[in-house]
Amino acid sequence: MCKRKTKIVCSLLSVLMTVGLLTGCGGKKQDGVTEIHIVQYKPEAVDFFNNLQKEFNETHNDIQLTIESPNDAMTILKTRFVREDYPDIIGIGGDINYSNFVDSGILEDISDYQGLGTIKKSYIDILEGLEFVPTEGTFGLPYVANAAGVLYNKDMFEEHNWEIPTTWKEFMALCKKIKSEGIQPLYFGFRDTWTCLAPWNALAVSLTDADICAQVNKGEAVFKEAYSDVADKMKEMMEYGEAGPFAYNYNDACISFANGEAAMYTIGSYAVPQIQSVNPDINIDSFVMPASDDASQNILNSGVDLQFCITKECKNKKEAYEVLDFLLEHDNMQAYLDNQNAVPCKEEEFNLASMLEGVTTYIEEGKMADFHDHHYPAEMAVDGMIRPF
Repeated sequence: MCKRKTKIVCSLLSVLMTVGLLTGCGGKKQDGVTEIHIVQYKPEAVDFFNNLQKEFNETHNDIQLTIESPNDAMTILKTRFVREDYPDIIGIGGDINYSNFVDSGILEDISDYQGLGTIKKSYIDILEGLEFVPTEGTFGLPYVANAAGVLYNKDMFEEHNWEIPTTWKEFMALCKKIKSEGIQPLYFGFRDTWTCLAPWNALAVSLTDADICAQVNKGEAVFKEAYSDVADKMKEMMEYGEAGPFAYNYNDACISFANGEAAMYTIGSYAVPQIQSVNPDINIDSFVMPASDDASQNILNSGVDLQFCITKECKNKKEAYEVLDFLLEHDNMQAYLDNQNAVPCKEEEFNLASMLEGVTTYIEEGKMADFHDHHYPAEMAVDGMIRPF
């Protein structure tokens, strides 16, 4: 067992005393039927995956698929890994947890999987950029991504003839104009500290190197200098948000934006279902955070929201690949995109949600970069450090 894995095991032993475990991993063969077991971390998509499991099992006689979508999937997965009780496939995000799993030798190299050839290189590069130490092989199949920048009330913009900004100067001028017309330009909802990371990440991808965390780890850079411009622009935006933004949480922000209390909301596409649950008729679109005064330098903040990884303990890789093939089928991916307003990682024609129209060009051109906080260890608590702004 490698040193990194030993560290993770030791740090998680206490979890075993408080967390209930799921059923054992798949891989068993009964009467010629192979069991494949997936644990995926998005409980909001449980209905989609339940339907997918049913459809797969109705159309495959030699594989029995079980998909579990627990509320606290990451804690459960880490606990199972401590017990060396591995699912065949895990569905997780492209974040620090993935980095830890790769570094711990838990995941199988899927470089030989032909389906990888259908995935946009930009998203495979994003996953590889998360590795602590560059590792030979590919350990995740990017499935869908999200996009973060600025959501805006399209009807309000059309009514007031406001133009979409393409530079920071234009963005601040727009905020000033909206405020002068007696309308609140932005909403933040920073009481939930994680929401501070939404505008932070959207600014950082255009203003700071994508590998800044790796540079800092090597002693080649310091965060104070790398994020100086990001911090200054975060503070500048605060003038145009709600009074006392730290008094309002994510839910408050979604409700207020849904009710037309602000023209824009600095959050990702993942917030749209919550907003629409309050106001199904709201007309939302989005634009890339115009962080730079050179429009050509602006980049879409987009990361892998869901990927599928095969664990090294999977005994039936061939059958696991067959499950991945099924997940990648066009109709199944389109159903997920429709259900979750997601961005496809696959190189294929899909219908995107209307609130992604303003960033579609960036998606098609692969002009995007990962969320910086996906590279931060949880112990850094960067959201807490940003919040005092």
